[in-house]
Amino acid sequence: MTGQLSQPVADFAEVHDDLRAVARRVLGATAPGEPQDWTPIAASGWPGLEVAAEFDGAGATFAEVAVVLREMGRALTHSPYASVTALTLPALAAVVPNAARDRLLRATAGGAAVPIVVAGGGAAPPWGDSGGFVPFRIERRDDAVYLRGTTEFAADVTAATTLLIPAREPDGSAVLVAVSPGSPGLAVTEQPILDATRTVGAVYADNSRVDAESVWQWTGADPLPVLFERAALATAIDSVGLAEAALDATVTHVRTREQFGRPVGSFQAVKHACANMLVALRIASRLVDDAVAAHVRGAADAWIAVARAKSHACAVAVDIAGKAMQLHGGMGYTWESGIHRYLERATFDRALFGSPADHRAHLAGRYRDPDFTP
Repeated sequence: MTGQLSQPVADFAEVHDDLRAVARRVLGATAPGEPQDWTPIAASGWPGLEVAAEFDGAGATFAEVAVVLREMGRALTHSPYASVTALTLPALAAVVPNAARDRLLRATAGGAAVPIVVAGGGAAPPWGDSGGFVPFRIERRDDAVYLRGTTEFAADVTAATTLLIPAREPDGSAVLVAVSPGSPGLAVTEQPILDATRTVGAVYADNSRVDAESVWQWTGADPLPVLFERAALATAIDSVGLAEAALDATVTHVRTREQFGRPVGSFQAVKHACANMLVALRIASRLVDDAVAAHVRGAADAWIAVARAKSHACAVAVDIAGKAMQLHGGMGYTWESGIHRYLERATFDRALFGSPADHRAHLAGRYRDPDFTP
């Protein structure tokens, strides 16, 4: 995946601090969980952060994207940005260059287009065999190309200006199909979920005819396992961000809420609970930072760091959000408090792109089989 996404550069803490401050200000203008307008995201240049300058991008790395993703987790941002940066951009970078691909990449970097890779977040991980992760099939008959298949709980597909659908040719080879959401024989429907800060949908293709020029070949080996790994990392980053916000809200609450004439936070049990939350969060944060660094370096064993981060951070986020609701007392269980949104999002993150059990089992494969490869 070279040529379209920039090469790794040094990590500049000052640049990240500035980016974090801007992201917190921009995202803070929208109420947590409410749909985020794409215009300020595009104006900030975030969609093109990781895109090379030749395609009108900023030439940064995933380390900078991770800063924005973490702030989106903190703000409970409702936006397709994570899908675009975690899946769409590396998918476009991995296909054989062509004029249509290049135009779409430039439009995405500039924020004028929002192409979304159709990938069911709850699908079986594509480790070893991505067949279960690719439910769409290409059929060629009568000198025409048709697409068939169905997937559910695919993130942000209802917001897509272009759908990028991983599919299999009759010979089993993997391709990427670019289609319009309104194409004949193609249906996109939103699916209700408990997490109101996210949008997912189902995509149905029933003999949907597509242009042969819209069927794009991958440049090398099937990249879907790598794309899945990257989406899992983005989800772990989101979990750390929302866990930070949940802990901050809890500390603020227990400092100001009084019982028996003293702040709730002065009670030893509450102090211990908050301390335990902080320790767990710092471990999760370190694991995620290590995984981002390994991914940016392109390390061959980056999948190990990603699996560790995804399995631990997403589980910790659920625990912290749950404890945050408990420490808010009775008001924490009311709809008006808003603290429940952190638990809903954390629970969905835990299930997206491999559960903690999935990733731990993947890690354990190294010890079961001496010849194990991811």
